Amino acid sequence: MTLAGRTVLVTGASSGIGEATARAVAAEGATVLLVARRADELDRVRSSIEAAGGRAAAYPCDLTDLDAVDALVAAILAEHGAVDVLVNNAGRSIRRSLELSYDRFHDVERTMAVNFFAPVRLTLGLLPAMRAQRYGHVVNIVTWGVQMRAPKFTAYIASKSALDSWSRSAARETYGDNVRFTNMRFALVRTAMSAPTEAYAGRGATPEQAAARVLRAIERRPPHVNTVAGNVGELLNLVAPRLADWLFHRFDKMFPDSKAASGPSTGRP
Repeated sequence: MTLAGRTVLVTGASSGIGEATARAVAAEGATVLLVARRADELDRVRSSIEAAGGRAAAYPCDLTDLDAVDALVAAILAEHGAVDVLVNNAGRSIRRSLELSYDRFHDVERTMAVNFFAPVRLTLGLLPAMRAQRYGHVVNIVTWGVQMRAPKFTAYIASKSALDSWSRSAARETYGDNVRFTNMRFALVRTAMSAPTEAYAGRGATPEQAAARVLRAIERRPPHVNTVAGNVGELLNLVAPRLADWLFHRFDKMFPDSKAASGPSTGRP
């Protein structure tokens, strides 16, 4: 498909993969709707896209406020009609061992709020118009962790796995309406979200490299985009789960909690 003339909504568009994706789809001729909490950063991205000759509109929104999500959906449908492509990129990552998580159940609540409840609420709001026009595409930025099941990411991987599974089921209901879902199971990407983990310094793809893969997925609409390592991990977990447990346990011991993860618990947010 071509993006020229399409309307693409990108969440978490104020930085990282979201910003790079917004710039990429705008360069292909799409009207990009920018959604994130930080209004000033959204204005920066919007202005930059427009200066380059693209079309963009900014919608500041705290996606964990579900009433705000409903208001966002109403405003976008009123101003732009149906969204052709939704990129659920906004997310929260927490790398913390179980030992440091016993008194931090709020980590699970926060992560599920951003990574699962928010994108599902937004998707449900935009789906009826997609199905009515018989075209739509929902792209979820998830993680290769849904295949690998890496230690220290219990809350994060659980939330992304929930979105991954929800979308695969939803895709089968909307298939006849020409609405597709794609789960982008990325490996490490160098963003502000991964920066607090010292072991990740200088590692992983750039946001621009990740955005190029998102752009290809929008054009081709596959069910999922995996990495080779993710596929190997998924196969190992299937055919030799106890061996996988042992290998990941050994690997886990090599990389302790980061300084950020080891800070004192502050209780509920």
